[in-house]
Amino acid sequence: MGRIALKTSNLSKQYRLGQVGTGTISHDLNRFFSKLRGKEDPYLQVTGLNDRSVKNDSDYIWALKDVSFEVEEGDVLGIIGKNGAGKSTLLKLLSRITSPTQGSIQYNGRITSLLEVGTGFHQELTGRENIYLNGAILGMSKKEISKNLDEIISFSGCSKYIDTPVKRYSSGMIVRLGFSVAAHLESEMLIVDEVLAVGDVEFQKKCIGKMQDISGTGRTVLFVSHNMNSVEQLCNKAILLENGTIVSEGKTTDIIREYQASNVVENYKLNKNKQNQSAYFEEIEARHEGSKLIISAQVISQESIRNLTCGFLLKDNWNQKVGTIFERINLDQTKNKVEVVIDISNLLAGSYQIDGSLFVPKVINYEYIENGVSIEINNGNSNIYEGQNIGAMKLNAKWSVN
Repeated sequence: MGRIALKTSNLSKQYRLGQVGTGTISHDLNRFFSKLRGKEDPYLQVTGLNDRSVKNDSDYIWALKDVSFEVEEGDVLGIIGKNGAGKSTLLKLLSRITSPTQGSIQYNGRITSLLEVGTGFHQELTGRENIYLNGAILGMSKKEISKNLDEIISFSGCSKYIDTPVKRYSSGMIVRLGFSVAAHLESEMLIVDEVLAVGDVEFQKKCIGKMQDISGTGRTVLFVSHNMNSVEQLCNKAILLENGTIVSEGKTTDIIREYQASNVVENYKLNKNKQNQSAYFEEIEARHEGSKLIISAQVISQESIRNLTCGFLLKDNWNQKVGTIFERINLDQTKNKVEVVIDISNLLAGSYQIDGSLFVPKVINYEYIENGVSIEINNGNSNIYEGQNIGAMKLNAKWSVN
């Protein structure tokens, strides 16, 4: 094992719902006297986890609860989970923007973080002036900033506008400049939140490459993103957060698969709120037979419909589009069965999701079912690269070795 760069023990953060702060003098006094007596905060007991789907009976919730993990020097740790899972709260605690309610964090070295667009920037100052301001906030000396100034400006791609006030910058330009400053600070750990999603594709690739270079020098990176391709490409380890707790940690590929699987259902069933539509799916099912993928759907129509376009989109486990198939069909009865057989002889083994759509442009209401079906494909096609399936298709090619 390498040297530990970061360690959290039972890290927890509690918030009060509604008003900011405790809200009542009695709560403040009870907490104060409990603290004087060396006892636990009495309001930490009557609370629930941060589960948005369940009504909470308490005014207090745990945004994070008992989060413990270790990160070794040189690791690139991906932190993934649904919106509201606690990812940003965790990064704010690690960046010391806010303090934990319970638990502890142990560091080894200096930390640089880029959590929100425009953090540490003054709107009236120029880009050049903000580099010095933001660098100072992050802990860089003036000499250190001046040494890296040309490289920071060049990496950001904002050379033309560097002496223009940042209030005239787009959000993407501010992210470019902010990341450039953070990436060139010679800290032992870099923490990056989803802000890179604001940048364009070219700059995102550039940032991924820079973070790979940083990790290659033995520095540690913590990366939060909803882009599973970026997480898989960059991170060698990952943790999955759900309702403020860690549900899994380990190899990035395995954690991403678990996360993707948790976001789909086995088949799609009728949503009664859609019964007012002219045509909609009642049920979508999929089965795998040899080299064939068979999708069956029950389509309900309120009336006879001619030239209804029915389509299905196949996506891989990284939410990337593998292929689509569309057909114009006629609905002559209330309940119709639609079936399509797809040749998947070149499809690699893995988990896939299927979207379904029904539409007649400018005629009937649009119906789109995202992740309607999850199906596991195992048709004998595998990839020998470290035993993992890379991509979605088995490409046909002729090899020769002389």
